[in-house]
Amino acid sequence: MTASDTIILDKTQISHKLRRIAYQIYESNTKEEEIVIAGIYENGYILAKKLKTIVESISPLKVNLCKVIIDKKKPTNDIETSIKSENYMNKSIVLVDDVLHSGTTLIYGVKHFLEVPIKKIKTVVLVDRNHKNFPIKADFKGISLSTSLNENVAVVFEKNNYYALLE
Repeated sequence: MTASDTIILDKTQISHKLRRIAYQIYESNTKEEEIVIAGIYENGYILAKKLKTIVESISPLKVNLCKVIIDKKKPTNDIETSIKSENYMNKSIVLVDDVLHSGTTLIYGVKHFLEVPIKKIKTVVLVDRNHKNFPIKADFKGISLSTSLNENVAVVFEKNNYYALLE
């Protein structure tokens, strides 16, 4: 973090936003017994783990956690998931990432899950930058932030602290 960086969300604010998002996930899946929360590695997966804990504490839903590994520089390369496709087939999926920049990672992540029959898919981001190159949106988001193309939003996870900042 440099002197010119601005913290846009602190740990408490992120915690509140994740709790609200967890309720939104539950509300959109009240008819389900089991859902899959899939986090795009690395920060999206960290957020997915936090959301899994909250969703399970506020609802009767069984949550399967899935790590999604996408080459963000070459998203057309093979995408790996920590669970087999038969474990998310015909399920409701929640795809999580930290920041929605251009939408590239999120749309290729959605495309991957659409290769098998699923009930529905919802997308979650902590920060939506509003600079999309693809027709994808975040169904649930912590904050929308209109930034210049020269600015970067980063979500930082440290051992006992996490925050989002504008660089």
